[in-house]
Amino acid sequence: MRRTAASAKSASKPPELDEIGAPVEVRRHPAARRLTLRVSRTRRAVMVTLPVQCDLDEADSFIIRNIDWVRERLDNVPHPVPFRDGALMPLRGEIHRLVFTCKREAGGVVHRRESAIGFPELRVGGHIEHAPRRLRDWLFEEARRDLDACVIHHSGKLCVAAKRIAVRDQSSRWGSCSTTGVLSFSWRLILAPPYVLDYVAAHEIAHLVEMNHGPKFWALVERTMPRMQEAKHWLQRYGLDLHRYGPAELKTG
Repeated sequence: MRRTAASAKSASKPPELDEIGAPVEVRRHPAARRLTLRVSRTRRAVMVTLPVQCDLDEADSFIIRNIDWVRERLDNVPHPVPFRDGALMPLRGEIHRLVFTCKREAGGVVHRRESAIGFPELRVGGHIEHAPRRLRDWLFEEARRDLDACVIHHSGKLCVAAKRIAVRDQSSRWGSCSTTGVLSFSWRLILAPPYVLDYVAAHEIAHLVEMNHGPKFWALVERTMPRMQEAKHWLQRYGLDLHRYGPAELKTG
């Protein structure tokens, strides 16, 4: 069960919950023995899990009793950066300014241009209402292009082949490898420095040989990606920040 902004308003949600400035999601889980509360850092949402027998109002009361804890954790979660004209966002580890031009320009619907003053620009042409979607689609394709090249490189080194590559908007993992050889990656890797994307590709290719995280697996990754430790450290330190960027603001409720 999920409590969205619309359902919260219709249920006359307590004012304390309106003031926290983050979505509140409530789920009932058959295995839950008690109420649990967490704040998602990737989505900046407050999440409550209830036992099946609990009333929805108990979730509100539970959050209010722990409101200071919730506020403290939300204060430590960066606010989202929606795709809009003038926003700053990284591309391959370098900060760019988004420019929605409202017209077609030479260089394609989305193209990069150096700026004499300030950050390089990512210029998105066409109707402004379609610009966030066009930028998102372009970023997906850029991620796929870079990942295809890295997968081919690391596959050749380990003499294996992936069945298929998928680029998705996933928040729990940067990459995954199925038992059938399908590799899935987060499009947000295109925002990180190239060696970070390269490491995630090497990581998933190594799973085609070792479907575990044992010593042999890590030796394979490091063999094809010498900057493995540097990339792991970058993801641990800055990875969550990549989830700030997207085509729309998170709704509050």
